[in-house]
Amino acid sequence: MPGSDAADLARRHAESLFPSVGLFYDEPIEFRRGEAQYLYDGEGRQYLDFFGGIATVASGHAVPEINQAIKDQLDRVTHTSTLFLIRSQIELAERIRAMTPEKLDKVLFVNSGTEANEAAFLVATLARDSNELIALRHSYHGRSFATINASGQTPWRSSTLSPLHVHYVGNPYCYRCPWEKTYPSCGLLCARDVEAVIQTTTSGRPAAFVAEPIQGVGGFLTPPPEYFQEVKTILDRHGIPFVCDEVQTGWGRLGVADFGFQAYGVDPDVVVFAKGLGNGVPIGGLIATDELASSIRSLSLSTFGGNPLATTAALANLNYIATHNLRDNARRVGAHLKARLWDLAARHPAIGDVRGLGLLVAVELVADRQTKAPAPALALRVLEEAKRRGLIVGKGGLHANTLRLCPPLIVTESDADAAVAILDEALAAAAATGR
Repeated sequence: MPGSDAADLARRHAESLFPSVGLFYDEPIEFRRGEAQYLYDGEGRQYLDFFGGIATVASGHAVPEINQAIKDQLDRVTHTSTLFLIRSQIELAERIRAMTPEKLDKVLFVNSGTEANEAAFLVATLARDSNELIALRHSYHGRSFATINASGQTPWRSSTLSPLHVHYVGNPYCYRCPWEKTYPSCGLLCARDVEAVIQTTTSGRPAAFVAEPIQGVGGFLTPPPEYFQEVKTILDRHGIPFVCDEVQTGWGRLGVADFGFQAYGVDPDVVVFAKGLGNGVPIGGLIATDELASSIRSLSLSTFGGNPLATTAALANLNYIATHNLRDNARRVGAHLKARLWDLAARHPAIGDVRGLGLLVAVELVADRQTKAPAPALALRVLEEAKRRGLIVGKGGLHANTLRLCPPLIVTESDADAAVAILDEALAAAAATGR
């Protein structure tokens, strides 16, 4: 059919969409179909999906149990608005309350992670009568007017105009420690910096501290085990709420708990979620304490937030994750994947670091291990070579030099071995073409 090939589709994309909406690869792919951990392009070629739509496809593509629930709901009612009772919305809110600390008991559903973070910042600023926010460098919290300025990465900030006054603290990036220290002898200077910033650059009453348990767009930067406990102690001492951005880390992806904050042994005051909750169906939201939830005293609603279709999909997805023990699978396969990637690092000097938890794993590429000079061009070539061999991975990090592996939680150790074997070949081929 004329115009149906990927090259023509890419041309039409460039003509009709915002230029900021970028595409992977020199020759972008259109995926026509997905099944379990695989994607298929317009020519029917199969790819092992180790990106999961940016950590969004949690249970796999086209899962019959989830799809059937969506189809059944589609035949009943698609939309009514939050002005009316929505059974699946209420059931999902109750489910999330049961999965989070007792003090978190009010849920607001929206449509995306960006919108959820906007809502979290709104309730915190209203409750605290402050527009000050403490955020981490290398963080990413969304693409809206407020959230881009809570994101500590210049490539993602199109403007510094903002309703928020954001104070940035050094992030727990052990491979590139801002203080050039080595964990654990560093004394967690990254955590102690939070108190220093509170005492020196804020009014003393910030609205909140916001952080991802593992920084997603930042390159899956993984803090030391004690980091958030130390930070939470500081926040509690100053009465500052902790907004935990679980958009990429939630729903068992880290393998050790339902959410990232549980892996670090702390209780936030707000938990923001999206992505993996709907397994690809758009949904976002937050759960907060009564005090913070009650701070919105004006009229407010979300037309599509918590709609019957999205919340039905989310409930079916959570059921699938639980009944198929996908959290345990993420822990086991993720550990295997990391071990295999470290084996790969022994053969490829371009691998500077391997990090992450569960099935949120990163490989940082460098031009030289001694200087740790980032290798973004190499990362692009590896993406291309992996695609040619039937593997989809992502990239990220401030310097765009980090490969991001976040497959559906159903992948097996054999899938991990296959992905590593392809990356082995891709790294060799990319290094050869770069000479």
